Amino acid sequence: MNIEKYKENALKILFPIKQVDDNTKANEKLLFFAERSDAGREIQDYYLVYFLFVNLLGFKDTGRSEKLAWSIPIDFNGKAFLIEHRKMGVGVFIQNKEDEEDAKIITKKINGAIKSSRPYFNHLAAEAIKSSEINIVNNNGYLFERFNYFLNLYKSENKKLEKLSKERISIDGTFVLGSKNYYKIRQSTKWLAISTIESFFSWTEHLFIHLAILTQKIKTGEEVTKLIDAEWKTKFNTVISDDMLKEYYIELLMIRNQVRNFVAHGAFGKDGNAFHFHSGAGAVPVMMNFNKTKNRFSFQGTLEFKDNEVICLIESFISDMNSSNLKPALTYTQGQGLITILPYASNGMYESAMHDNDIMEKFCDHLQGIFDNSANMDW
Repeated sequence: MNIEKYKENALKILFPIKQVDDNTKANEKLLFFAERSDAGREIQDYYLVYFLFVNLLGFKDTGRSEKLAWSIPIDFNGKAFLIEHRKMGVGVFIQNKEDEEDAKIITKKINGAIKSSRPYFNHLAAEAIKSSEINIVNNNGYLFERFNYFLNLYKSENKKLEKLSKERISIDGTFVLGSKNYYKIRQSTKWLAISTIESFFSWTEHLFIHLAILTQKIKTGEEVTKLIDAEWKTKFNTVISDDMLKEYYIELLMIRNQVRNFVAHGAFGKDGNAFHFHSGAGAVPVMMNFNKTKNRFSFQGTLEFKDNEVICLIESFISDMNSSNLKPALTYTQGQGLITILPYASNGMYESAMHDNDIMEKFCDHLQGIFDNSANMDW
């Protein structure tokens, strides 16, 4: 990448903004009593401002202090201003209210320079991935909560179904098993079962990435990217080493493929599930009974399946996973919901914490303290 080109473009847009020098006029108390300008609230993301001035243009960051992450003094038409990231956000800080109009111009120029430097920022991100200096966002809590939401709805509806299945109604004086609401509830139970299954695989797709890092199965940004793009079965096999959990693989994969094929392909499925061919015997399913995959869940082309057995299998897998050798990793990523720090997979931090759950809990408390202090800018 031609970084000099982006540097020159940014400097042209920012002109006459430059680094402070001996000729820059500044109130001696500016560093301590500068006021936040109204215009500066329109500045874009704080990290892009930092990348622009410090990484690309080489401006000086005077460092952090209480409730202050960084501070960059600038010269605008011979007068000093501060670009700072404080606890309440990034902004342009001025010596007095008379500088507000200048702050508007500075803000506009900064946002323009940021826009022109986007390829450079993308370059920084790509280099960070190559060097594995990245964190991975943790959405496990949200995804697992979604799974539990559908699971609880399914169980509630299934209880209604069980109750209705025991009721008797009379038709023309003859008692028969069934209920006028049975088939209505049966349909909604199936829908909720499908949503529960889908949300389980959505959660585990995400979870397995974090577990793979915590267990040091993958250690580089490129490996993370590759595993994210991989199929669910690859994620499972990368993470799962416990023999008890491996026994779930075939049945979970079959469920995954059947449900995904049905939902992702507009309820047509694959392998001719939705086709009937013409014959002297009438319309016959292309996927005839003897061609169907044999499994205890009885998946068919219309996605008729034994939902209760599928849900029980999923719950059993989750329970066994929580008591397996993955428990410390689950404490970190699911219980505590912490971001995953990729360099820790290589420098021994995760390896040490994974010895047992007590050590992991102490490690999580330590990290949470660091994160809290950082969020509060308590350095």
